[in-house]
Amino acid sequence: MNDTIAAVAASGGPIGIIRVSGAQAIGAVSAVFSPKNGSPLAEAASQKLVYGTLSDKNGHLLDACYAVVFRAPHTYTGEDMAEIQCHGSTAVLTAALDALFAHGVRQAEAGEFTRRAFLNDKMGLSEAEAVHDLITARTVEAAQNAAAQMMGAVGSSVQQMRDKLLGMVAHFHAIVDFPDEDIDPILFDDAAALLHQTTSQLYRMAESYERGRILREGVPCVILGRPNAGKSTLLNTLLGRERAIVTDIPGTTRDLIEENVKVGQILLRVTDTAGLRDTTDPVEQAGIDRAMAEASASALILAVFDGSKAIGEEDMLVLARSAGHRAIAVLNKTDLPQQLDEELLKKQFAHIVHLSAKTGEGMDRLLSLIPRTIGFGETAFDGALITNARQAAALARAAERCEAALYAAQCGMTPDAVVMDAEGAIAALGEITGETVTESVVTRIFSDFCVGK
Repeated sequence: MNDTIAAVAASGGPIGIIRVSGAQAIGAVSAVFSPKNGSPLAEAASQKLVYGTLSDKNGHLLDACYAVVFRAPHTYTGEDMAEIQCHGSTAVLTAALDALFAHGVRQAEAGEFTRRAFLNDKMGLSEAEAVHDLITARTVEAAQNAAAQMMGAVGSSVQQMRDKLLGMVAHFHAIVDFPDEDIDPILFDDAAALLHQTTSQLYRMAESYERGRILREGVPCVILGRPNAGKSTLLNTLLGRERAIVTDIPGTTRDLIEENVKVGQILLRVTDTAGLRDTTDPVEQAGIDRAMAEASASALILAVFDGSKAIGEEDMLVLARSAGHRAIAVLNKTDLPQQLDEELLKKQFAHIVHLSAKTGEGMDRLLSLIPRTIGFGETAFDGALITNARQAAALARAAERCEAALYAAQCGMTPDAVVMDAEGAIAALGEITGETVTESVVTRIFSDFCVGK
């Protein structure tokens, strides 16, 4: 924490940003940046862009750009900070970093800026984790949820529950310290009411993780079907472009083709697979084996059937692989005369969609059905969905300990029985806010961040 650190915070475009934090941040940037107005950068107003020239470690002109200083404690990390906003080429950014390193600055580690913000009480641990979610968000909805959590949607709620439990525990401790005093039964009633409310809220938050995980990671979805059922055409229609090769020759698709498709509010991670059939071709068989394995691990199966043909043995393989999974039967090729008897499909699939992947007719119904099939309808993304597995596990533990404390309070057990479980819940909630988390956990969390954030 005593070191001054620097890293590239943005690159790959016309503008690059180098971020510096620590006691020597402003001085180090002042050593390599000369304001055009002739005044020292160290005397510049905080949070005001200054135009000037950037020099390399040998003092040679490197770029004409901007710098800005941020003075503690009103900064992201809580320390003095400075940024260089220069042209975004790798050569310029690398030379600028080398110049800073020559003045005693070191390379920041992954997530070190946000870690310093957490350690300096600029944000809680849940807010810090939301920063990572915001950086890695793949949909607008995921970004909205992460942004709300970064502003305290989870941390504030958890802190409020933790504070109330701490107050309750303190009251019980006072009773334990004075055993000669009669215990007011209202104390147990009030504790039970608080624990009941808190337990319900914690379970709701923990149970939102399944939907939150879908929001963050997307839904693994596999397209299954016999050869020439229209799987690749369906993938192309979903994407709105020609991604997979489509021919009348059976076995054209032999390997997995993976693409992301936005469907409503969710990201669908779609995999097109080899057509399921008996084959003597070892390459095609390898593709079929991979299709089977992908279907087993998938959260949603789009089982494609050729409506212009009767059910055959190859379709039975699709039916068998779809059994026990969330699946939608896609009765394709409705633009052709229909021969498929739907009765067998109705026995296994709750939903059958008639469509023509070739013309797009029926796609709207499929797209509206997919989110509902996986239990993800329209919702507001206000940070209420827990997207972090560590937080979800801590919430579940806190809920279980609150529930045990509630049982103790309702049964009129001794105060220490209520206190023991309530303190367990408080500790679990502290893992979310960061107040009781171990150093090893903190290190692991920030190691997943990118360098420069």
